[in-house]
Amino acid sequence: MRVGLRALTSRGRSFLASGLAALLMALLLGEHDLLRIGVLIVSLPLLAALVVTRTRYRLSCARRLDPPRTEVGGEATVTLRLENVTRLPTGLLLIEDTVPYALGARPRFVLDRVESKGIREIDYRVRSDLRGRFTIGPLSVRITDPFGLVELTRAFTISDTLVVTPQVVALPHVRLSGEWTGGGDSRTRSVAAAGDDDVAPREYRQGDDLRRVHWRSTARHGELMVRREEQQWQSRGALLLDTRRHAHRGEGPRSSFEVAVSAAASIGVHLAREGLGLRLVTDQGAEHLTDTGLSWSLLDTLAVVRNSPLRSLETGITALRQGGGDGLIVAVLGAMEPEEARELARLRHGSVTGVAVLLDVESWDVGDEGSAERHEAVRAVLAGSGWRIVRLPAGSSIASVWAEAAGKGRFALGSMGGAA
Repeated sequence: MRVGLRALTSRGRSFLASGLAALLMALLLGEHDLLRIGVLIVSLPLLAALVVTRTRYRLSCARRLDPPRTEVGGEATVTLRLENVTRLPTGLLLIEDTVPYALGARPRFVLDRVESKGIREIDYRVRSDLRGRFTIGPLSVRITDPFGLVELTRAFTISDTLVVTPQVVALPHVRLSGEWTGGGDSRTRSVAAAGDDDVAPREYRQGDDLRRVHWRSTARHGELMVRREEQQWQSRGALLLDTRRHAHRGEGPRSSFEVAVSAAASIGVHLAREGLGLRLVTDQGAEHLTDTGLSWSLLDTLAVVRNSPLRSLETGITALRQGGGDGLIVAVLGAMEPEEARELARLRHGSVTGVAVLLDVESWDVGDEGSAERHEAVRAVLAGSGWRIVRLPAGSSIASVWAEAAGKGRFALGSMGGAA
């Protein structure tokens, strides 16, 4: 009852005060009719508080997100399921779900009455122009009586997470060479140097299938030899994303940083779908990606990546160098100094293919004096070491320039001596 009295609305308090005043005057004046009126007025908010309080812990709530993961600019549907688990019907319910400001205004609904064991489902949509992980919930329900005398707030504890991933665009197929690696008995090797038929035999072991006996090797070694187990070859590569704050220009969804994140997501998903074993590296080091659902793991990681305060790419370059075995390196880069470009350029050696997606940050900030000259110098350094250059200016999509990764552009096969 104390909880119910504290939940009285302004109307309920006014009724209670008026009823008490009527009772006091009835006692002073000896008016029996006024006494009856006072008792009625006082009893209304008290009875309302009693009824509303009894329904306080008699509601259950569930929430469903469809889909639980969406792209920037996409919509998701939130379904709320309320069940009255008590034997008494509820009064008026005012429902409000907690939603971050990035997903829009807080949704509010009114339910007139939920019968005993009754279920109500409510849908609403959310949309975000910002990527990230957003917590939806908890849900709050304000229970009121039909006269609006009592209003009790019930807060649930459950919440759900909506992941808003970067925008991913389909990229045209571009032939990218590189080292291919596999597991099993064989060591890492290049498909260009050894085909699937070039299988080294090993000695027979108990339980080996006799159909795998390699008779020519058996005759040569004088003991039973079998072909090694066939293995599934998989290309390995690395994706470097430059997240340094000082390397990007602009603010909001159209900034060069957001364009870089979207480009990295599009490239990563494209390469993963083509069977590439990919790892993600930023200027802060290597990021952990799960082996199962590589595309989703990559997108989930990029959904929460933020600007870095670092001034150098040294940590990221070291992580790339320590990884080893990458036949392909794709770097999505902001503003760089030629010295940094030289350190990055050394990662491309032998049969390793390097693709540099250079954002023309001066197209985001025309007033940055000297940025155009630095950009051209960085392009020259990377192209001179055999990197393939993809130029990404403001207002362009990575899909429209990805064909430059084929290495047939002016910087890849030009007079600077780089050949990829």
